[in-house]
Order: sequence, then C-alpha cells, then structure tokens
Amino acid sequence: MPELPEVETVRRGLEQKLNNFIIKKVEVCRDSTVAFPSNKEEFIKGLLNSLIYKWDRRGKYLIAQLKEVKNENSQFPLENLQNNGFLVVHLRMTGYFKFIENSSHPCKHTRIRFFDKNNNELRYIDVRSFGQMWWINKHLSLNKIIKGLGSLGPEPFSKDFNANYLKKVITKRTKSIKAILLDQTIVAGIGNIYADESLYSAGISPFRKARTIKKNELIKLKESIVTVLKKSIGSGGTTFSDFRDLEGENGNFGLQTNVYRRTGKECRKCGNLIERQKITGRSTHWCPKCQK
Repeated sequence: MPELPEVETVRRGLEQKLNNFIIKKVEVCRDSTVAFPSNKEEFIKGLLNSLIYKWDRRGKYLIAQLKEVKNENSQFPLENLQNNGFLVVHLRMTGYFKFIENSSHPCKHTRIRFFDKNNNELRYIDVRSFGQMWWINKHLSLNKIIKGLGSLGPEPFSKDFNANYLKKVITKRTKSIKAILLDQTIVAGIGNIYADESLYSAGISPFRKARTIKKNELIKLKESIVTVLKKSIGSGGTTFSDFRDLEGENGNFGLQTNVYRRTGKECRKCGNLIERQKITGRSTHWCPKCQK
C-alpha cells in the first residue's frame, strides 16, 4: 500500500501538473470506486465545472480543494472563487493517477476519468480496485463522512509529533512498538516499509513492548521516522509492486532500504543476516544484532 512518502509524491505531482485543470467531464468506469455520495451521478454532477485549486495530504489521503467556475473567462483571482467542496482520494493497495494529454482509450483497470476542456485526462487506475474517492459537499464535514480521516493521529512532520507525545501514548500499551507505528490513530501515514526502516535506523527491536522504550530512545525514534520519510520523499517513494508517480515512474527508495524486503541479506552495518517474521499479520524485517 502506498504510504506517506508515496502519497506525498503523488500530491506534489498532481499539484505541479494540474495547473488550471477545470473538470468538464467525469467518467466513472467502476461504481464501487465512488465511496460518497452513494449515487455516482451526484458524484459526477458535484465535480463538474470545478477547478482543482489545491492538493493537500493527510496521512495516506489526498485532498483536493475545489473551486466553482461559473465563467471560465472571469478575471477574478482564483482564491476568490466560491468553494465547491473537496475531492478526497485513498489509493489503498494499487491505485495511482496518470495524466494524459489528448486522451486515449483507457486500460481495463481504469476506474475514474477526469477531463478538462482540452481533452486532457487525469486517469485513476487501480488493479485491485480497493481505492476510493469521495466528493464532499462544502456544507459537509470531511471528518464525519470519512471516519478514517477523522481518527488520524498527528502527522510525523508536525510539532505535535514528538518524544513527549510518543511517551504519553505508549505508557500503558502492551503492544509491540511496530504495531504502535502501524496504528494510524497514533501517527498518520506510516505503514510497513517505513515502520521497519525507522526502527532499524533507531536501533530498536520491532518486538519490544512499546511501554518499555525509554525517553531517549523515543527521541531517536522520532528523529529516525522524520529522516527516513524525508529521504524517501526525496527519492519519489518506494516501488515494490504497483506504485507509480504521475509520470508513470517507479519510486527509487526501494533501492536504499536497509531491512525491508532484504531477508537473508547482510546488514549494511554489522554484516549479520536480516530476518523476517510476522507481527500482527504484517511481515517485519529487522537485524537482531543492531536492534535491541
């Protein structure tokens, strides 16, 4: 599943590519991709004549701020246009966007297509079809409609995510630190890849009970999380199976991982072999010598 760096890479690509993209036509190729409104015609109607004004990210969610365009020749500043709600996207396991100039015939995994007046297409492709989209009317609350969005913990790059916060939330937890990092209500956006890589960087065993981790270790863990995520964003995210950016390119961070998907290979620090075991149903990779 795309994690924070992959979603952030997509967000930046969308923001860069979709300058003055006004939705003139929407084609829903798979109804189940539309999570809200329940009526796909309402979803389509709500998006028509919407300028995709700005892209934000919250955890693994992409959030497009929409502006209502009544007159395309209007000279008003874009920020003065009336709000037309939000388009929210969760890529899930295999979803990705592709921007196509002069639209062509879609592949069989195309789920939703957005067109502007010049027939440029923003195409959403999803092999396993777990991804979802929401059009949220300006009068509705995003957090109330999308429960997962409303329950997210702080962003790893925010001032609210620090060692004191981590200490507070893990004090009474019997779960492993790996399970804690995967909990989106505790910290938003971290998944399997970056939990493993951050714990390796911090020298902390993924099996340790969260409440046994000392304050100085939490400081190091927080710093490791931020460093690993920033490094991955700089590399365009990680591709091990389906992730693509807006240009169809793979992310390159996978070439730099220290433990993830390196089972049986030598640790880059000590030469010990990387091991793999499941924690809460997720494959976990670690170095038994470097992580305590």
